Amino acid sequence: MEHKMKNTFEVKNPDWKLSPFTGMTKKHYIECAKYLLERAFKHVRSIETPISFPKIPGKTYPQPDAPDWRYRSADFEALERTFTLAGPLIHVDPDTKINNINLRDYYCRHIYNALTPGHPNSLPLPENLPDSTYQFTCEFGGLFKTLLLMPETLWPHFTREQRDEIAVTMSKWAHHRTTQNNWRIFNIVTLSFLKKYGYEIDEELLKSHLLWVASYHSGNGWYLEQTYNYYTISLFIVYGTIWNRAFGDEYYPEIAETIEKSAYELMKTYTDFFARDGYVNMWARSICYRTWISGGFPVSFMLKGISPLDPGWARRLCSGSLLQFVTREEFYENDIPSLGFYGHREYVLQNYSCAGSPFIMFLPFICLALPDDSPFWTAKENEGIWEMLGNNSKTTVLENPGLVLVNHGKTGTSEIIPGKVYYDDHNYSKLVYNTHFPWEDHNPGGGTSMEYSFRSLDPRDVRGDDINFYLTGHTLQNDPEKNAGFTTSQSMLYNGVRKNVLYRQAIMRKPPNNGVGYIIDLAEIIIPGGIIRIDRSRLAFEYELTLGHYGLPHIKGNKAEIHQFEEGTKKVITAAIPGRRLALITYGGWDKVAATIHTGRNAEADESTVLYAYKKRMAKNPAIELMITVLLHKTDDNEWTEEELSPVKKIEIMDITPSYSVLGANITLSDNKEYEIDFKDIDGYRTC
Repeated sequence: MEHKMKNTFEVKNPDWKLSPFTGMTKKHYIECAKYLLERAFKHVRSIETPISFPKIPGKTYPQPDAPDWRYRSADFEALERTFTLAGPLIHVDPDTKINNINLRDYYCRHIYNALTPGHPNSLPLPENLPDSTYQFTCEFGGLFKTLLLMPETLWPHFTREQRDEIAVTMSKWAHHRTTQNNWRIFNIVTLSFLKKYGYEIDEELLKSHLLWVASYHSGNGWYLEQTYNYYTISLFIVYGTIWNRAFGDEYYPEIAETIEKSAYELMKTYTDFFARDGYVNMWARSICYRTWISGGFPVSFMLKGISPLDPGWARRLCSGSLLQFVTREEFYENDIPSLGFYGHREYVLQNYSCAGSPFIMFLPFICLALPDDSPFWTAKENEGIWEMLGNNSKTTVLENPGLVLVNHGKTGTSEIIPGKVYYDDHNYSKLVYNTHFPWEDHNPGGGTSMEYSFRSLDPRDVRGDDINFYLTGHTLQNDPEKNAGFTTSQSMLYNGVRKNVLYRQAIMRKPPNNGVGYIIDLAEIIIPGGIIRIDRSRLAFEYELTLGHYGLPHIKGNKAEIHQFEEGTKKVITAAIPGRRLALITYGGWDKVAATIHTGRNAEADESTVLYAYKKRMAKNPAIELMITVLLHKTDDNEWTEEELSPVKKIEIMDITPSYSVLGANITLSDNKEYEIDFKDIDGYRTC
């Protein structure tokens, strides 16, 4: 039988001696970058052709009725973000050709055209557009971040006259309005590049942007960015460190040192975000940027002194994160990275992305700027802490951003447990995110993956009364059709870790809609390969509630295998696909466990199976309840053992705890470890 050739990147002639886990060395990074650009340059007919990718229907830009500048923005984004690969290739070999086109000549030509006022392909200038913020600012930041690091790739190859022409457009956008916090970095980078190469700038504006950025540092190396997310790593730390070395150390040493200290702090826990095999977690917004967080690995070797990371482990994780995607056929759409995580998925996208946006995921290729004798290249790959974890799980608590990171030695997965989420957004508001079980979209019918899903059965909601001001008889701001579906938490609050128990709160409805009557108090015990939840429902009126497990994709249409049984009040349901297994166990507080099939909600397949627990409470004033649930996962094909499905030995529920708190519990696990669940003053510990 003839086998179809895989249309993906393959590591040819792997070096198993230097890189026993991935086979990847510097040579393979160069080959990978060329492979990715060769596919992208299928959309480039000749050196005269501006790079432009097919527009993708859906929520991303430009929309069919968009103004011309929006189309120019999309094409400039394609040009700038593919330079994320091209720049490092030109750095290692100025004569690099892709599809017989010299890369340096191509990018010099088209960047000059884009930045020269009056050229047919030039970008609009800020004064010719309504006073607002535009994607151009972001792309200037990306371009000049690369040129600050590797200026020789393009800048010396423009004539003095060309540089002066380019500088006009650069300066106008660099001095233009920016937005909020991380975007200031784009203005900082462009302003700094101009000053470094002799052009006049508003230095007070540059300093102001720098102080604004530094002010957002929140602790543990993290910066506030709407809510906490990967932008801390990819922009504040990666862009910030490049700026330090190229400009900040000389011109703003105190601010540079501030950024440097936060980078060192972040690096203490940075590796905890990655799975044993280097997989990245599908978490937060800009999911189509995927491996851009892996840029922290090479940039750690640009910090002053010795890198805080083990170089062999750093390269192993960095390489593994890239191989997670570039070796998958579904990753490519129109020969470029798809708009999604593995394949195209509308639900993970934002309207500020376009077809070229995902190329920022190749930020880790700045590793090609490291010299050949850098430890990043010369150290032998190793697995860091994973070699010593065995079946244990390592938990890292980042108090300031309210993140708990878990490395499961038993399964090789890593998890992110978020604690400070300001709004209803599934990019952030899931109970847990796992590297090997990517999250699913919300199901308004209930059973949403890794979320509490709530539906009000309060007759006032069903009728559409304004229940907060029901005495007036008004029916305002309460849509009965909206109430008919399940909703997930409106925000997540972090309440701290006490006696090895993580406390959070899921706010199912915010004020003015009786926000204190729609709270689920979360108490979580992390165990090898899973979590034990002892959650307290404070839901004031009639309702339905579901708690979903991770979704299991139906790879190539093959459904998950389901098994279910009960032992007294204990209910167990399991699901399996090749290479992955899940188990959901309830000990109390639920009516039943079940499985549902979702369509169009999973990151890996069109169909998926979700295990979930369900309950319905129809009392006008439901009681406070403890919901005791265990959620387990595996990354192998071994059957669940009786021991694995019996993690809890004893449960003692207390109406009033010894600290005089309401409805807690003492939990004894099968390994005889004891945990006290005490929601004492939990509302007073809220941080968000």
